[in-house]
Amino acid sequence: MRATMMGNEQAKDLPRGVKLLHDPVRNKGTAFTSAERDRLGLRGLLPPRVCSPSEQELRVIGNLRNKATDLERYLFLVSLQDRNETLFYRVVINHIEEIMPLIYTPTVGQACQHFSHIYRRPRGLYISLEERGRVRQIMENWPHRDVRVIVVTDGERILGLGDLGAAGMGIPIGKLSLYTACAGIHPTHCLPITLDVGTNNEAFLNDPLYLGLERRRERGAAYDELVEEFIRAAQEVFPQSLVQLEDFGNCNAFRLLRQYRDQLCLFDDDIQGTGAMALSGLLAALRLAGGKLVEQRVLFFGAGQAGIGIGNTIAAAMIEQGLTPDQAHRNCWFFDTRGLLT
Repeated sequence: MRATMMGNEQAKDLPRGVKLLHDPVRNKGTAFTSAERDRLGLRGLLPPRVCSPSEQELRVIGNLRNKATDLERYLFLVSLQDRNETLFYRVVINHIEEIMPLIYTPTVGQACQHFSHIYRRPRGLYISLEERGRVRQIMENWPHRDVRVIVVTDGERILGLGDLGAAGMGIPIGKLSLYTACAGIHPTHCLPITLDVGTNNEAFLNDPLYLGLERRRERGAAYDELVEEFIRAAQEVFPQSLVQLEDFGNCNAFRLLRQYRDQLCLFDDDIQGTGAMALSGLLAALRLAGGKLVEQRVLFFGAGQAGIGIGNTIAAAMIEQGLTPDQAHRNCWFFDTRGLLT
């Protein structure tokens, strides 16, 4: 992991001294060797002992397990990520089952709810309604040019918690951390973005510490103009990037996916990502239970983004296996708290 974070950079290309120690992508903390400390101007800026990555990991895990609550563990891990990504990802990868629930669901939801009160260090890009006309300029402020994955939210439907506005930034950050830890995507290739179009969360609007726009959520043309400007800027500034829509409200998620899916490399995780995972689970189950997908009748509880997304994905697979669209759709049924949807 050390080599992954440092890449193939030569010493002459690295920042030196305190500046290097404050660079979370390149900082290795006490793992810098004696020779590196001399070459990079670190002599005396670190405790004398050179620690192995395993020893650093042991120290982190010990501190993590001494925390009293999951939110405290989340904050500890975020602080580690903000100062030493090499060590952060080593710990996450080697303890994935223990740490995944801390850096993503369910703990990230609690962190988003308290976001404005626990905010420590900037990460990602915030693009608000007030910055229409300057979105490309904002995206050019991002320090890394080779962005491959953008995860963007407008904060309207964060997990099952509802409208969290700008405080939903923890979701793109957490999702991309998992992409690095589990898929090996270098963190400098990842860009979390929040489109701040206001919030209808009364508690946040009445909170003097809330960090987002102090206004109700935009529902009109200004919203679409901001999204359009973001999409165009993403294509121009980061043309090699995949754009992932995350936790948009139902009123926008489906229409934005329809509008932009054929214009750039883009998908909606709640609609398509969830659908792909559910379909893969169903296909795996059929291998054990026997039977064909086209023979199944599938009943869904709820008809939101996830339910409709899964239904569309399963129906598409049935069509691929020989059913007509009408036959495939008749195999998928939905009901909610009021009963069967017809």
